[in-house]
Amino acid sequence: MRLGFEEAQTPYESPSQSARVWTETWVRREVYCPNCGQANLEKFPNNRPLADFSCLSCSEEYELKSQKNKFGSRLADGAFRSKCERLAAKNNPNLLLLNYDLKQFGVTNLFVVPKHFFVRDIIERRNPLAPTARRAGWTGSNILLDKVPDAGKIFLVQNGVTLSKEAVLSKWKKTLFLRRQGLEARGWLIEVMKCVESIGRKEFRLSDVYAFESELRVLYPNNHHIKQKIRQQLQVLRNQGYLDFTSRGHYRLRSTY
Repeated sequence: MRLGFEEAQTPYESPSQSARVWTETWVRREVYCPNCGQANLEKFPNNRPLADFSCLSCSEEYELKSQKNKFGSRLADGAFRSKCERLAAKNNPNLLLLNYDLKQFGVTNLFVVPKHFFVRDIIERRNPLAPTARRAGWTGSNILLDKVPDAGKIFLVQNGVTLSKEAVLSKWKKTLFLRRQGLEARGWLIEVMKCVESIGRKEFRLSDVYAFESELRVLYPNNHHIKQKIRQQLQVLRNQGYLDFTSRGHYRLRSTY
């Protein structure tokens, strides 16, 4: 994967518009589909809602966001209502997040958030635009990236280094089971995955996950059986090959490449 942009001329007076052309052209030329591994990403016509690229091999769709600085905890996105309606759709796009450096004239970071990590809890409603605004009343959204577990941030390029295709495809496949879950069930699984990651060890005990009981109770105030729910989610994660049960009350995270 070549990380440099090839377009030496500035197509627009606006730096942001020029960067959009450079990054979109680079993705179409260099990036393979993390789902099937084929280099067949085709750009949709401009101004298509939500998605920017589609894989000609497997039909996965991707929305591209690019900027010079690294992405923080919040990412501004499109209309709140449309984003929420699209969550359960089969063609809800995966999210490609790209950082670039104009001095080096190329890409420094690229990671994908698979669409199965998009649940209602990571979509934040922004305040409507003021009555004096050109689009008065329009309500946008933010994507809360800090609520996405590390398993849902799959780097293709990190700090100027291209990661192996084998590692990318392996990490992608590791969480595909989430697509078979409903939105509510997916939300619980993702929260427990975040708890497991926060422990910071490959091997952990059930009691380590129970330590997050109070945090989960805040998220799910109507659930009065948090510990039972935790055990249930760990069972699902074990059955799906995300982690292993090593002995009574002991678990181990399975590794990707």
